[in-house]
Amino acid sequence: MTRALSADDLLAGAQAMHRVALPAALLPEGAAPGHVVLRPLSAAQVQRVAQAARDERLLASVLMVREALVEPKLALDQVQSLSAGLLQFLLAEVNRISGLTVADADLEQAIKAPLTRACFVLAREFGWTPADCSALTVGQILLYLEMLARDERPAQLPLPAAARRSA
Repeated sequence: MTRALSADDLLAGAQAMHRVALPAALLPEGAAPGHVVLRPLSAAQVQRVAQAARDERLLASVLMVREALVEPKLALDQVQSLSAGLLQFLLAEVNRISGLTVADADLEQAIKAPLTRACFVLAREFGWTPADCSALTVGQILLYLEMLARDERPAQLPLPAAARRSA
């Protein structure tokens, strides 16, 4: 039987250090093999990065790597000067150790889930957003799917959730 974890146990994960070997192909020619030390990002750091970078995906990547890189510590302009391949590798490692990635098998399972597929069809057919689809009950989803299967359309297309809120 497992024991209940304490708050300290849970918070310690954010302080864990991970030694990550860099692939030789990403290092300058003739450079000796080496490693960096990364630590996982906390929820607060991810939120700050998201707010700071808003619509700039590359800036978000740079900020995430800078926050997670313990050794060597680099300034923002130094992280921005890394090769794109090295930055991408480090970002993938930061995401992995921070628990921000989805395993391929889990992603495949989520894509194939009946409810996911149903929401995709409804979004495509009615022009709804994911938020609109998530506001539907399972009964409503089944009703609209049945109507589509019968090639029937509602006389008046239901308003998406965003439109209902502003009306």
